This record gives sequence, structure tokens and C-alpha cells, in this order.
Amino acid sequence: LAFHRDALAAKCEGLTADQLVQMSAPPSDLSLLGLVRHLTEMEHVYLVYALGGGTFGLVYCTDADPDADIVGLRADMAASSLARWKDERATADELISAHQALEAPGTGNSYSVRWNLLKVIGEYARHNGHADLLRERIDGATGE
Repeated sequence: LAFHRDALAAKCEGLTADQLVQMSAPPSDLSLLGLVRHLTEMEHVYLVYALGGGTFGLVYCTDADPDADIVGLRADMAASSLARWKDERATADELISAHQALEAPGTGNSYSVRWNLLKVIGEYARHNGHADLLRERIDGATGE
């Protein structure tokens, strides 16, 4: 999980807010900031809520705007979105550490800690491939 989080952070490193919202693979709406926001949702749902419980809710998406994590992003959203991603990651790490066994069920859903971790790792792995392509189209940077 840490490897994939760091890989996405590296893809965003050194870019301006305008570059982070650049949709560099038309007709796709994906941007690096969109990926950060989407993975913030994944961290929140499958780690923070799943392992910590509480009232279920999404960070950005709503019934009225189910793609708000990815679509309609502006440069002025970059700083707060990156900060929220960092906060969700920190909360998730605390909750992961609080569980003694990977087979223990989550408090917010009935799946095990292991299942929830694998879900989020899979999401990062899938979307880091997209991040590679987006970053290369922005400024030619390649690699992990």
C-alpha cells in the first residue's frame, strides 16, 4: 500500500495545480488530481469507514454528482484535495494499525482487514498505470 501511495504522490510531485487538473488523454476526463480524489474516496470507503465504522458517506461524490471525484475539477481544488488525501491516508494507517489480525472483520463493513487492504491496493495499482500515462503526456516524465 505504501509503495502505491508513494508512486501516485511521485506522479503528482513538481506539477502546478493547472497541470494536476490537465486532462491529457482525451476524451477521458481523468487527470492526476482526479486520480488523487478517486483514491481518497477508496481510502475513505474501504479503509477509514470499513475499518473504523461510523456513518457511511463519500468524500466528494454524491447521488446528484456521482463523478465529482474526477469530473469538473479546477486548479483551485488541488491544495485542499491533496491535503484531504494525506489526511485520509493517515487515518487509514491508524485504523490498520489498530487491528491485530488481517482476518478480523471491519467495523463498517463485514469484510476482513485483508480484503479491504487488497481492494485499495488493487485500486492504486490500476490507477497508477493511468497516472503514468497522464504524467508522461503532461511533461514527458516516466518511471515509478
